[in-house]
Amino acid sequence: MATWWILTDGSDMLWNYIIVPLMVVCALWFTFRLRFVQFSMFSEMFRLAFLSNKGVPGSNRRSISSFEAFIISLASRVGVGNLAGVALAITVGGPGSIFWMWVMAILNAATAFVEATLAQLFKKRAGDAFIGGPAYYIYKGLGSRTFAVIIAVLSIITFSFTMCSVQANTIAISFHEAFGLDPWASAVMVAVLMVVIIFGGVQWIAKASSAIVPLMAVAYLVIAVYVVALNYDKIPHIFSLIIDNAFGVRQVVGGGVGIAVLQGVKRGLLSNEAGMGSAPNAAAVATTGHPVSQGLIQALGVFVDTLIVCSCTAFVVFTSDLYYSGTEATGIELTQLALSDSVGAWAYQFIAVLIFFFGFSTCISNAYYGESNMRFIINRKWSVNTFRVLMVIFVAAGCIVSLKFIWALADFLMIFVVLINLVSIMIMGRYVYTLLADYRKQKKSGICTPLFRKKDIPELDNEKIECW
Repeated sequence: MATWWILTDGSDMLWNYIIVPLMVVCALWFTFRLRFVQFSMFSEMFRLAFLSNKGVPGSNRRSISSFEAFIISLASRVGVGNLAGVALAITVGGPGSIFWMWVMAILNAATAFVEATLAQLFKKRAGDAFIGGPAYYIYKGLGSRTFAVIIAVLSIITFSFTMCSVQANTIAISFHEAFGLDPWASAVMVAVLMVVIIFGGVQWIAKASSAIVPLMAVAYLVIAVYVVALNYDKIPHIFSLIIDNAFGVRQVVGGGVGIAVLQGVKRGLLSNEAGMGSAPNAAAVATTGHPVSQGLIQALGVFVDTLIVCSCTAFVVFTSDLYYSGTEATGIELTQLALSDSVGAWAYQFIAVLIFFFGFSTCISNAYYGESNMRFIINRKWSVNTFRVLMVIFVAAGCIVSLKFIWALADFLMIFVVLINLVSIMIMGRYVYTLLADYRKQKKSGICTPLFRKKDIPELDNEKIECW
């Protein structure tokens, strides 16, 4: 009983009174300290995202391009939470939670920029590729092996095991309800696909993500835009509903604004993952000419995830008459019913297929995150293969067991991952400020694609920074 209270009510208290305020403070600090980098360099983000790594020092045919690293992290960001989490935020926090989700996405892009830039700066070589993430930059940047191992272990359990089990469970439930597929069949299907991809290494993960993520994102955007277009006359009302519930007098008096803020911030974090320490694992693998380049690309991922994909779900829900009828549906069920209400019963099967792509792409991305952390703890072939086997077992088990406890455990453990990561990047922020100043200086001098050489910046010229 005490354990369950810690994982539920205790976890909520820690999120509401420690993690959410810390996230807001960090996002605001980085936004001001970096001189609003997410706005001033917005166009640069798009240019870099589709830039080839050809000609970049150290690149080869097995190198992961900036775009592929962007897609790997986006595959993790764009998951079931974009469909279920947004609907849950609306149910619990009201329409106003969407506004605060937007606000935090804009601010948190600066946090995503910082952690991704640090991951690039402190990455290390792994054969003919790169590897890195929070464990690596905490160890090299702060000199703490203890905290680096702690966050590595917590990341493996949280992202690779528990969160992927939840994703697999959602896939199995949606396939069973939409197609009548037995959960055991879903378990076998997902497990086989996981084995094929994750045992192929990061290059396979990059290629699979590059194929899956654009497909699923475009498919969802097309259907969502179609739904909104059908209900174009409701758009002014929807914006009014969101803004009114975010700032309305009635909401202030009733405490609704506080709930909306908390739900918007928390669900936004769980969706775009800015500051969670997951995406930096993908950011580190890219072959790029300057750490800032990958930082900007990862900041763009936050915008795509929240301002585009999450907004699509919100508008699908708000354009449906079902939402205003007082339905008790919540989470993924609300999204499915709302879409079906707008375009027909076939949308139920469409969402099930989409959930598979969303969930599976998240699993294969988190598999790489876990492998990166396992290599930090014990860099041996047997340890990596053991992790891969356990990963497949957890994902398969997720399809056939109840995950109420595992979801609560993941939510609780994530508190400590976020806490360690945010405190660490705040302390190491000086590295990022120096790098961004160097990048801006080169751009100002007319260099289209800046290059970083540690020998050019004395305070960064040391053995801990090994790949530059």
